[in-house]
Amino acid sequence: MAHPSFNIQRAWLRAIGSVVGSVRSIKGRVTLCVVAVLLVSIASTSLVLIHKAEQDTLTAQRDRELREGVRTASILSRRVVDLQRALTSTAALLDPATLADPHRLAAFIEAKPVLRGLFSNVFVVSAQGDMLVLAEPVGIRYPHLNVANRDYFRNTLTEQRAMVSEPLPGRLSDEPVVVFTAPLRGADGVYGVLGGALRLASRDLLSDMVDTQESDGDVLVVVTDSHGKILAHPSPQRIMQSIATEPRMADAYEAWLAAGGASGGAVEPSGLFLRQPGQVLAVAGVAGPDWLVWRAVPEAELLAPIHAARQDALVWSILIVAAASSAVLAAMSWLLRPLTLLKRRAMTLFDGPDSVHEGWPEVGGEIGELARVLRHVGAERAQLEQFNQSVLAKLGSVMASAPLGILFTRAQCFELVSAEFCRLMGRSEAQLLGQQARIIFAASEDYDALGPAVGTAFVAGEAYVGEWRFLKADGNTFWGQLRGMPVEAGKPASGTIWTLADISEQVAARTELEWAASHDLLTGLANRKLFEQRANKLLQARPASLPAAIVMIDLDRFKPINDTAGHAAGDAILKLVASAITSTVRGSDLAVRLGGDEFALLLMNCPPEVALRIAENVRKTIAEIVLNWGSHRLQVGASLGVAALAEATESLSDWLQEADAACYAAKAAGRGVVRDAAFGHLRVVHRQATPGD
Repeated sequence: MAHPSFNIQRAWLRAIGSVVGSVRSIKGRVTLCVVAVLLVSIASTSLVLIHKAEQDTLTAQRDRELREGVRTASILSRRVVDLQRALTSTAALLDPATLADPHRLAAFIEAKPVLRGLFSNVFVVSAQGDMLVLAEPVGIRYPHLNVANRDYFRNTLTEQRAMVSEPLPGRLSDEPVVVFTAPLRGADGVYGVLGGALRLASRDLLSDMVDTQESDGDVLVVVTDSHGKILAHPSPQRIMQSIATEPRMADAYEAWLAAGGASGGAVEPSGLFLRQPGQVLAVAGVAGPDWLVWRAVPEAELLAPIHAARQDALVWSILIVAAASSAVLAAMSWLLRPLTLLKRRAMTLFDGPDSVHEGWPEVGGEIGELARVLRHVGAERAQLEQFNQSVLAKLGSVMASAPLGILFTRAQCFELVSAEFCRLMGRSEAQLLGQQARIIFAASEDYDALGPAVGTAFVAGEAYVGEWRFLKADGNTFWGQLRGMPVEAGKPASGTIWTLADISEQVAARTELEWAASHDLLTGLANRKLFEQRANKLLQARPASLPAAIVMIDLDRFKPINDTAGHAAGDAILKLVASAITSTVRGSDLAVRLGGDEFALLLMNCPPEVALRIAENVRKTIAEIVLNWGSHRLQVGASLGVAALAEATESLSDWLQEADAACYAAKAAGRGVVRDAAFGHLRVVHRQATPGD
């Protein structure tokens, strides 16, 4: 659809053509032609620049909203991690004896002011779901409440790890809450749960996330869970409602659902744009609890100054044309000369700026009027050229000062490049102009893949946006975001306008977040989530994925280290164990820390006998670990269970149960043992008994 400004221009041209056809005199026709040239030139230049400014404004705002959404999501993710760490570290200090004594338990919680300050309330629940103590800002009490039927409680006991609940109504207050939990683990398993609740209406966690600043204008920030339930909103009355009830975001949410958003999981932390009529809207995912941060700003608010400028430009165009028309009509009355002299003079009309007003025939009538018009046409042309040169100079200044690299290509070659683009590439303008665009890509395969992607976007009437690795003149590479739009839709020969921004830092940060989501922060090994993903792929790929095996590793004599030397020594031992495991297994094997002192191996393309040999090597390597910690000489052992993947294995749960059963059998056989689940193979290490045994 054509821009309204260009429709206005076409209407003016049709009207001028009709008037010109009805005028019989040369003076009238020439005057109207001059008016048309001025009108179209001035109006077109102004409106094209304003239209480009509108597009750039919306593009810049989209990028800003995406950056702000990603920043907010990152802050929320870090806060969730900090709260989980606070609960986990406190849970490690809460032993069963304290849990059994209500007064000691109350004193323990009361001695944790920092933890209590992080949550609306802190509570301790027994393994049966009975709430033993509740710490609120007003004090500590012992409510008669059982939470055994709460999903967050059951999941914490089942998975034995820190959890974040779905938003739910609070039992102790009328406000909706989000509950953070951490299991209380001992040698015999989980004996309780430590939890903290955040009231969403009070916005303890999200207070500064949804309150828009004065400089942000009418920006709306909303936080939801992965199902669209509102966790934070400038209006507390909307909390726990669906985002579909928010008019400024409802269409975007429906589009997200239609694209498989709810079934495909939360948005990635890198964020994405969604279409919402009248709004610039971006959404970013919060790593960890799978929340979503939505940001929207009205397009009308952004474009209001530009629309006002467009109206002013049209008015000034009309005034300039009117003034020029009056001048032309006044001058033509005495400048027309005899036709022969006029012809000779007209042939030298544009020889130079100094000859515009000299040598014209001094006659009256239509000839004299025409000569005057031509002279003024020359002057107006010189003025217009000066105006165009001024516009081009301003455009050059914009390109020189723009923080993004700007370039124009035609036939896959550079025809125009900005100073920032030259700086990004480490090349001069002379080294780029006329060269093929292929030279700036780090890999030829990337450039070959770019063409089809750009073609698909342009055919759909959309701008192309993509991230690629680019090659500098000195051989270094960087990640850049490339955005392109055709100069004229449907006509590739007209060329393409591109912008390029260095996003190496954003890509590095995103990669770091993705790594942290799938790895254990203490040891650097893969975590349970990545382990289950890889194992499920092996199950689904059978029989092509066979042979494969899981090795469950449970450390021996680890708890006494924590008890005698402290948790710092325990963490040091866990890091040494992780290094020992990774130094022993093959490069294709996945080493995992499941939690606490439990580790696992996922062995791909590994026959059972090779799996047993690898397990035995791991056991020996762990047994050789010695850590001198103060006056302590710390050592651990390991019991290992091996379970091979079979055609008859129905699920990952069954496969894991086989490995766990083999590991428990190894423990029962005296520790320091490798047990094969399928064949009952038993290997016992002959070692001297230690007090830990």
